[in-house]
Amino acid sequence: MNEWLKKLIAQITALWGKWTLVQKLILAGVVLAVIAAIAVLFSVSAAPSMVPLIDSPIVDEAIRDKIVIRLNEENVRATVSATGIISVADESTARRMRAILIREDLIPQGVDPWAIFDVERWTITDFERNVNKRRAIIEEVRQHIKALDDIDDASVVVTMPEQTLFSEDQKEVTASVVLYPKPGSNIINDRKKVEGIQKLLKFAVEGLSDANITIADSSGNVLNDFEGMREWDRLTRIEKEQKLIAQLEAQYRAKILNALQQIYGIDRVRDLNLKIDMDMSDKSVQTRDYLPTVIRPDNPETPYDDSEIVPSVTLSSETSTTRWQGSGFNPEGPAGVEGQTAPAYKDMSNLYGLSEQSIVKRNELVGQRDVSETVSPSMGRRTVSVNIDGIWTKKRDENGNFIIKNGAIEREYLPIAPEELQSAAKAVQDAVGYNRARGDSVSVLNIKFDRSTQFEKEDAAYLQQLQTQKTILYSLIALAVILVAFIIYRMITRELERRRRLKEEELLRKHQMEREKTLWEAEQAGMEVSMSVEERKRLELQENAINMAKEHPEDVALLIRTWLMEE
Repeated sequence: MNEWLKKLIAQITALWGKWTLVQKLILAGVVLAVIAAIAVLFSVSAAPSMVPLIDSPIVDEAIRDKIVIRLNEENVRATVSATGIISVADESTARRMRAILIREDLIPQGVDPWAIFDVERWTITDFERNVNKRRAIIEEVRQHIKALDDIDDASVVVTMPEQTLFSEDQKEVTASVVLYPKPGSNIINDRKKVEGIQKLLKFAVEGLSDANITIADSSGNVLNDFEGMREWDRLTRIEKEQKLIAQLEAQYRAKILNALQQIYGIDRVRDLNLKIDMDMSDKSVQTRDYLPTVIRPDNPETPYDDSEIVPSVTLSSETSTTRWQGSGFNPEGPAGVEGQTAPAYKDMSNLYGLSEQSIVKRNELVGQRDVSETVSPSMGRRTVSVNIDGIWTKKRDENGNFIIKNGAIEREYLPIAPEELQSAAKAVQDAVGYNRARGDSVSVLNIKFDRSTQFEKEDAAYLQQLQTQKTILYSLIALAVILVAFIIYRMITRELERRRRLKEEELLRKHQMEREKTLWEAEQAGMEVSMSVEERKRLELQENAINMAKEHPEDVALLIRTWLMEE
């Protein structure tokens, strides 16, 4: 066996050595694909079986999409088959999600509350009919409440007592409701919504009154205790009134500040104190006006007023005139008996004269108009106080620089003229609707603001700027001195280098001349001259340079120019 294995390994090794790189890559890809297919096969075979969420298929795509989205919100993995059946991982997850879907009314098939009456049975009793009716009413009311946007779920209990013979023995119908609001809903604190649910119950159940309805939340707090909430309503109304006043004051304050800051600047007009008194009580005002009577209205085609208006119209008139003439003798009756003449006529006894009396009675018609109105709210006294700062100017010297005194810039304060303050006060009065008879008060003052901190920052910044300018100036001077010294030093060193190079060139030239002279003399004398390797190499380089200069004079000139520039 071992021999066969060794032989197989040798054959595979020999075959592997004969293959090209492309063949090796193809074999590796095939092996990897087989391994991946085996892994996928094992993972699919090991996957757990899915449990259907709802046994019946869901045909409506909109409802099916809503259910899948709700499952995704709960981080539940779900699959949808071709027939429309939704499946989840296990049975516990299916039960939990069924409860959520039932609570949120996402189950496609609905249950009719009155469906129990569709079943006809011969043995049903009146008691069962009453129970079924009560159950149907309760379920209908519960679904009606759940249809509201703010309600997640509701529990409704309605008690309907049996009819009695005497009305004083009849028990009243009662109802209790427990609300489960949706997250973010304000139905618990919104009285109008609670009243709407109470009215819904009252009209849905016959014989139910407001006193027999109890609406509570999941914590047991009664929501429809409106009598106990009367004090809270009063405090809420006061809070709303104060908020309304504060909002009105903020509007006036922003309006006045914006107008003044555009004129004097934001920094000069900072604070504005405004107080508005408002009467929030309801007042009923009745007014009666007496109007004249128009006999003929004005003709608009004429350039003048041709109307005829009288104060009143005479409906009826009565005139009565009495005239008396004769003596004033008044008999007093028999002798010895006091007469019945009035004292005023006794003074006229035995007189002769003339008396005339005229009485005129007229019934006039006067027009009138009665106006009845309710006034609420009404604005009362308004108090405004605003302060405007003057102008601070920085003093300068003859050269235009700021004057520094005691380590700070010297400044001068220019107050606002009284005429300008009066104009500003008039503008503020017009903005708030000033009425002196109402007791309004508007004050526009000129008081210095405390700007010590601001001035300290400005002085520090200015002094630092001066110090920076001086430092930069001194640095530039020092840099200029260093540059001048460097230039002088560079010029001196270049001159010394030039002189040294000239001296060396002169020395080399003399040595060359002497060497050439010696060689020439030796050649003239027929002597054999032996030269060193360095001298021969130098001579060869010299001859090559001469030949290069003859053949390429421009390149040699460019090379010499480059050397001179580098030097």
